[in-house]
Amino acid sequence: MDTTSRVSLVIIATGVVIAGLYWFRDILAPFALAVFLWLVMDGFARALHDRVSFLPRWVALPLAIVVVLVGFAAMVFVVVDTAGAVAERAPDYQERISAIIAGAYDMVGADQPPPLAEILRSANPGRFLGQVASALQGVLADTLFVLIYVAFLFAAQASFSKRMRGVFTNEANREQARSVAYSIRESIQIYLWVQTVLALAAGVLCYFTLLALGLDNPLFWAFVIALMSYVPTIGPLVSTVLPTMFALVQFPELWRAGAVFAGISVWQFLLGNFAQPRMQGQSMNLSTLVVLLSLALWGAIWGLVGMFLSAPLTVMAMIILAQFPSTRWLAVLLSAEGKPEAGMRRAARPSM
Repeated sequence: MDTTSRVSLVIIATGVVIAGLYWFRDILAPFALAVFLWLVMDGFARALHDRVSFLPRWVALPLAIVVVLVGFAAMVFVVVDTAGAVAERAPDYQERISAIIAGAYDMVGADQPPPLAEILRSANPGRFLGQVASALQGVLADTLFVLIYVAFLFAAQASFSKRMRGVFTNEANREQARSVAYSIRESIQIYLWVQTVLALAAGVLCYFTLLALGLDNPLFWAFVIALMSYVPTIGPLVSTVLPTMFALVQFPELWRAGAVFAGISVWQFLLGNFAQPRMQGQSMNLSTLVVLLSLALWGAIWGLVGMFLSAPLTVMAMIILAQFPSTRWLAVLLSAEGKPEAGMRRAARPSM
């Protein structure tokens, strides 16, 4: 097969894979999220077992699972509590929004602005709230499936090695598969752990900053900032703009909204430009352009879940593509310096 035919075949196969990922996204996206959640829990359990010598594995694993689930439950509680607090202060926010609209009209020299109620009727908030309710219902349903998937992944974990020996009967092939699987697992776990630590740091630092500035619901915004830290590039931007917009509604003084923007931006800049490169190292090995393109691609395929998982999914694809001569050129294009093996880690565990 000549080079042109081989490249054409790779392009067609890529298109088929992308189409399959899109059409089966309702099944694959929750499963992918479950895999990464399983990696976080398993990595946390291994860290507890390795660093706390007296803690056995059978205790560390349930403890890690409980910690992650409690964190998720706390996030849901904060969101629900914030919704009630916002509803209580809705009249104050409406008055401030009306003042902002009037000020904007005066600035451009336009006529008397329409009442806020008329603007809301034109925007049809009922339909918007219905869409939000439908989306939340879908998230709750997906959460149940994710937890079920995670439970089955833990149940099947003990037999992974036996299954790999059955699939790869040749010792050399089994060693290569073991090395690739370990590289993928280590790279993704390092990425997820780094992002989790940075997300917690951003959330805590911004919480105290917003609390000092007097912004309403600082704990809710801290959760938003922490969650958006998992979305490459645009996540920190979104988590800076949203609290600033809320500050414009809450505070009559513009400088206080500017202080909110500056306070969050400083922590995002310091964590993103100093802490993250030192902690992450070469675990991702992706160029900035590839990170942006993967964010758009996975977001278009799997929505918000794809955006959260875009970087580790792309790294996984790069490591797999680098194993075959016909697709290695794609892995080279995805890597940061044209060396897809730079971030790979060789397995140092018993053979599968």
